[in-house]
Amino acid sequence: MCSGGFAKCLGVSLMPLSVVCVLCNILLFFPGGKSVESEHITEQVWYFGGILGSGLLMIFPALVFLDLKNNDCCGCCGNEGCGRRFAMLSSILFAAVGVVGAGYSVIVAGVAINHGPQCVTHKNETHTEWSSPFSDGDYLSNKALWSHCKEPSGVVSWHLSLFSVLLVMGLIQMALCGVQVVNGLLGALCGDCCGCCGGSDGAV
Repeated sequence: MCSGGFAKCLGVSLMPLSVVCVLCNILLFFPGGKSVESEHITEQVWYFGGILGSGLLMIFPALVFLDLKNNDCCGCCGNEGCGRRFAMLSSILFAAVGVVGAGYSVIVAGVAINHGPQCVTHKNETHTEWSSPFSDGDYLSNKALWSHCKEPSGVVSWHLSLFSVLLVMGLIQMALCGVQVVNGLLGALCGDCCGCCGGSDGAV
């Protein structure tokens, strides 16, 4: 497969992953599927790891990868392969942006998973207390501790599931962007295997 065609496959793969990450981050603003006041939303949700890191920042490299297959490889100062090689080289920069964005999302998700959700830990007729009862990840190995969260219902599993998805999606995005760094280097050094310039010359 041509280096440009392979990059296009990577771009196609990154797009749905970005959409999933954005949706997960949005859902985290509704702990347990419930609407709560902004001060009761877990702090890490406001870091927008899924929306900015694995979402918007990932759109740019994905679009660049998608367009590499169609990039003109025959118009750079009379050098037939120059255009394609430069495009593949520049894709490395966008891949690095993708790695940074996904890495940010992974870090935020990891911290959030360890920290746990904010929830109602004490409630009576006159007072409702919100706090973060899991500060060191102990709830991950002891499900009995989940009962510390009284409300919203299912907030712990909601928090853990969505941030876990963000963590896994971010790692996959980092891997795909890392693959494009290698692919971009090969494309810049060796040229595109499709030989589109040769094909166009032969048709004249």
